Amino acid sequence: MKKILIVEDQSEIRELIKVTLEFEDYEIYEASNGPDALASAKRVTPDLILLDVMMPGGMDGTEVCKQVKSDSRLSRTRVIMLSAKSQVADKAAGVSAGADSYLTKPFSPMELLKSIKKVLR
Repeated sequence: MKKILIVEDQSEIRELIKVTLEFEDYEIYEASNGPDALASAKRVTPDLILLDVMMPGGMDGTEVCKQVKSDSRLSRTRVIMLSAKSQVADKAAGVSAGADSYLTKPFSPMELLKSIKKVLR
């Protein structure tokens, strides 16, 4: 069973993502900020991180992504960045940080599932 870490500071969005994934065959973990995301990732070694870009706590999603991709134990972990930032430069920054995909909020549940399945192939 694939492990997915949902990193989102807004509990409503985290819950929506969990509901979207509940009928899929995934083990779900959650974090609400960058430092918690890194600690959780090191503890559970997820196959995929769904990572919000703008978060409180002094570490945004771009920094989390960079640290995940530079950690030898986590470097194979796939990352889909989720953000309301939709400019080309924003997406380029996500890809530059190591993201495997970038979804702009709001996104549909079907769009999220399609992206997850594509990234986890």
